[in-house]
Amino acid sequence: MEPDEIQSLTDRAGQGDRAALDLLLESYLPELRAFVRLRAGPMVRARESESDLVQSVCREVLDHADRFRHPSEMAFKRWLYTTALRKIVGRRDYYLAAKRDVLREIRPNDDESSRRAASLLACYQSFSTPSRQVMLQEEVERIESVFESLSDEQREVITLAHIVGLPRAEIAAQMGKSEGAVRMILHRALARVARKLRAGDDDDD
Repeated sequence: MEPDEIQSLTDRAGQGDRAALDLLLESYLPELRAFVRLRAGPMVRARESESDLVQSVCREVLDHADRFRHPSEMAFKRWLYTTALRKIVGRRDYYLAAKRDVLREIRPNDDESSRRAASLLACYQSFSTPSRQVMLQEEVERIESVFESLSDEQREVITLAHIVGLPRAEIAAQMGKSEGAVRMILHRALARVARKLRAGDDDDD
């Protein structure tokens, strides 16, 4: 969707147009799904599908549509992803407190799984460069595994920069760091991702 279309939708959503908010949410679904999977981590991913979490986030946003009164793309992103992160943290805390065995999530049917994997991979390629031909789901899981090897700080910077799409200055303000520090963290994180993905490919040779 073009920037002027996004701005038009955010303007209308800020004025209480529910249809515009629906369209705005729909336009961000691929990025929201990628954000949820990456920030949820393996424990939550193993117990809940990202679709259920995404639907829960969208439902909460729609239920509190009256809170969106600052119509800009950045304001909407901040609202959407803050809601998603709060939801993820809540689910993680619940499972940690319950101390239940990790369960593998129920996979959707093959066609739906392939579509979702392709959408996720398109988002993940904003910070990784797969160099081999593999099954979509395998590549998604490989990138997620590498992502989990990063520090919390590195994971946060990558998702904010490459999934949410925040400018470096905004990320710096949100994390309480200098813009230069954020750039350095991001550079090192991306280098680590690239190195680990290459190492995985080399192991297969």
